[in-house]
Amino acid sequence: MPLPSLLRLLLLSALWGASFLFMRIATPALGAFPTAFFRVLFGALGLVAILAVLGVRWQFDGKFKTSLAIGMVNSGIPFAMFCIAAQYLPAGYSAMLNASTPLMGVVIGATFFQERLTRDRLIGVALGVLGVSVLVGTGPVALSRGLLIGAGACLVAAGCYGLSGFAVRRWIAERGGLDSRLIAMGSQVGATLLLAPFMLGQVALAPHALVWNDLGVWWAMLALGLACTSVAYLFYFRLVEDLGPIKPLTVTMLVPLFGVLWGALFLGERVTWAHAVGGLLIAGALWLILFRRQR
Repeated sequence: MPLPSLLRLLLLSALWGASFLFMRIATPALGAFPTAFFRVLFGALGLVAILAVLGVRWQFDGKFKTSLAIGMVNSGIPFAMFCIAAQYLPAGYSAMLNASTPLMGVVIGATFFQERLTRDRLIGVALGVLGVSVLVGTGPVALSRGLLIGAGACLVAAGCYGLSGFAVRRWIAERGGLDSRLIAMGSQVGATLLLAPFMLGQVALAPHALVWNDLGVWWAMLALGLACTSVAYLFYFRLVEDLGPIKPLTVTMLVPLFGVLWGALFLGERVTWAHAVGGLLIAGALWLILFRRQR
């Protein structure tokens, strides 16, 4: 991997690891859908400002609607799912479940996009499923209905991430390409449009259950929207543009490390042996899928 891409990958990992911390802070106050909505709204506004400063022209070459659709898959649905999970799971826990993204990418690629499903990738998927099972079954959160809801939401989000890389390749890269900065901006606009009715619905149904006047929550939301979304998606789509749909998913090997670290440092979350065992199994799975020479 070229050094610039490696540096982008590390910065992206730190930012996305921090996103679980900020969601864990904001979701109890604002609710799942308002948190996800304001994240993508601030993300979209931040990207509009960044593109204006950089002097990027809005020339989508007929791919604006495609960018909106991709944003619904790779931002709208996953962010909502992770905010739902944040109501039940520690930040580091959700970050580790997010590491199943490449496993989902392998299965989705083999099922729908004619990607080769080699022996090593099959073993990797099996190891990854085992790692997720260890984390869910023996992790720091007691087995309960809430745990299953949170873990299921994280896996849905991971599936969306796995699908989105192939969608970018098929709908954009194979049709002449598009500036990665425009894809990032268009995707956040699409996610905002998708989440707006869900946010309004939650506010209408439970207006008194939401806390809007906590300044600390809004600082967390600004960090979540501007740093963990605007800047992070510029890095992500540039990596997809440079490396293809699979290799950028290696970010999910590093996101859990940062997610657990930030959660332990700032929220006092407990780190147990299940984090280590589940994390090692998932890391082994990702090595087989992403780094081992495929035969």
